[in-house]
Amino acid sequence: MAITKDAVLAALATVEDPAVRRDLVSIGAVTRCAVCDGRVSIALRAPGATSDEARSALAEAALAAVRAHAGESGAGLVGMRIEFLDKDGAVVGVADTAGPKRAPAATPPTPQAAAPGLPGVAHIVAVGAGKGGVGKSTIAVNLAVGLARAGRAVGLLDGDIYGPSLPTMMGLGAMDPVVIGNRIQPFMAHGVKCVTMGKLVEPGKPLIWRGPMAHGAFKQLAEQTEWGELDYLVIDLPPGTGDVVLTMAQMLRLDGAAIVCTPQRVAQDDAVRAAGMFRQLGVPVLGVVENMSYFVGDDGTEYDLFGRGGAEQMAQRLGAPYLGGVAINTRLRVNSDAGDPSANFAGDDALARDLTRLVERLEQEVALAASQTAAPTLTVR
Repeated sequence: MAITKDAVLAALATVEDPAVRRDLVSIGAVTRCAVCDGRVSIALRAPGATSDEARSALAEAALAAVRAHAGESGAGLVGMRIEFLDKDGAVVGVADTAGPKRAPAATPPTPQAAAPGLPGVAHIVAVGAGKGGVGKSTIAVNLAVGLARAGRAVGLLDGDIYGPSLPTMMGLGAMDPVVIGNRIQPFMAHGVKCVTMGKLVEPGKPLIWRGPMAHGAFKQLAEQTEWGELDYLVIDLPPGTGDVVLTMAQMLRLDGAAIVCTPQRVAQDDAVRAAGMFRQLGVPVLGVVENMSYFVGDDGTEYDLFGRGGAEQMAQRLGAPYLGGVAINTRLRVNSDAGDPSANFAGDDALARDLTRLVERLEQEVALAASQTAAPTLTVR
């Protein structure tokens, strides 16, 4: 039987907060509850969730209650995610669980089932979008630079074969490509090893390639680059659901994909398709980023040009984590055009805070995805 939002709320109404000795629903602790295809996503601002131990106990109680309301052994429950919030609404802990272990379905394996990793690369993360123009490359670049600034060894692969952006955004204009033997030596910029087709072809030349040519180009960039030892390889994908994405899923074992979306409904529709594509390929969805979330004027006034919060609501419907939002910011545009993404993290303004929080949430989700197994598990952080 399919689990419903009403069943989840009814289950949470039987779970008592240890601090006030009342159930979670009656005290208003449940600030968000969404159910999509058997995946449950909940946000709790619970008075008793003040430590890892308390959050773990509360998560286990909530999981047991929801399973009881989902039918025998939790039938219909694919997975459940609880985000614990502080009084200001910031996430202070996450509990995530796989659903009950089931016999393997009689369906063909996903492309990820047989995909290998890259030697020396610990985590591979793709950044994708359902459509162009949502700032996917901007997010990919800043995630890579932010991870490097946090002390990680990072590579950035510009997989947007038809419209590479890294030469401009990473400031690679004066650098010449180097190939030793048959190995591409990545550029080093802003603490990130990066490679892009934009530096291997004549500048400004359009790449009018059929699918097999794009497949070969991506394969060469991924497998013939001298990446060395990396904590993270971030892949900036082309928009949509084309050949390069399928090639990547067949070639590389990914930790997951982050989906970039702007707030308005027309962008959400395409982002939902992108999420469905990744899941069909066997790639976990690490979360959704709301780019162009709002606009900050020169006087500091914020304007919700595209309907701020739309991508976050979409993430809730998908049962996917919300990684955070990034505003339309003049400094972000100037630094991107100047090839200086490191400057986006300077200071303590909203842009630096948003990007830093985005990087932190991504790392949390990668660690969580890596810790999950097919059996029922509960991880709190």
